Amino acid sequence: MAEENSLILSIGQWVLETACAQIKKWENNEYTKDLTISVNVSARQFHEIDFVETVRRVLENSAINPSRVKLELTETVVLDDIKEATEKMNALRELGVRFSMDDFGTGYSSLAYLSKLPMDQIKIDQSFVFNIGVNVSDEIIVQTIIGMARNINVEVVAEGVETEQQRAFLELNGCSQYQGYLFSKPVPIEQFEALLRHEALIKAKTEY
Repeated sequence: MAEENSLILSIGQWVLETACAQIKKWENNEYTKDLTISVNVSARQFHEIDFVETVRRVLENSAINPSRVKLELTETVVLDDIKEATEKMNALRELGVRFSMDDFGTGYSSLAYLSKLPMDQIKIDQSFVFNIGVNVSDEIIVQTIIGMARNINVEVVAEGVETEQQRAFLELNGCSQYQGYLFSKPVPIEQFEALLRHEALIKAKTEY
């Protein structure tokens, strides 16, 4: 609905500005200064003529390190117009912005175009991760995606990791970045920062 009535444009603008403001707040915090925030970009946003300039303006106004921002695109958004996508992504990469392809594996043309796109990261769709230990075919797909990503020097993240069995399988096959309920459900920013401090203290005690 937000896409259809153009409300997504103002929502997307607010999300990007809020993410950049949070990065700025984190700059002087030892627990958060190196964190990156990923921002989902809708099809309507990405295809706007002034999308690159809009992102550039937000980055300049927030005065942050652009490499701390990662824009998440779906395969559909990118493959709607591969030429337009490549040009816009390259322009933003010159500013330092990074890119992630969300829900990877659910489209049909990913393998053909991935090497041509300035992509920093791909995220294995949770539908495949869910079937680890259940469906051998999905396990093979996961292994293939991980192997392909490593061969072209692209980071790979597994979405929807909920069990230790899934995490162990992914680690065994070369994927060491995950998101999912095994680690935490979505939480308010204050609780997230508290979790980071807690983990840092545990790590410090262990190393000591």
